Amino acid sequence: MDQSTITIDVILDRDKTPENILWSASNSTVDSKQKAKAIMLSLWDGTDKTALRIDLWTKEMMVDEMADFFYQTLMTMADTYNRATKHTELVNDMKNFAKDFYNKFREEQMKENSLK
Repeated sequence: MDQSTITIDVILDRDKTPENILWSASNSTVDSKQKAKAIMLSLWDGTDKTALRIDLWTKEMMVDEMADFFYQTLMTMADTYNRATKHTELVNDMKNFAKDFYNKFREEQMKENSLK
């Protein structure tokens, strides 16, 4: 049986706010740790039927990057759900929500920028 280990290092400041997030995978072609500004990790506990989550982001993560991150995450979650279930109508609903979310974010950003 093949095995891969994924390591995530979170460097915290004095207030325990993430300053850096570094990750690596044992089966990766990249030898060095990769930097990330945010991470969302979900694990399913089949016994308790609950999702366990870790959501972290660094101080350098900008609001527009967070919106991009959420949009892309929602879209890929829809793709994953589609591969697992083939429930096309629900997948389309998820993707439409993601697009609506992102469009509303962009509209809000444009309003904020016009006030400056």
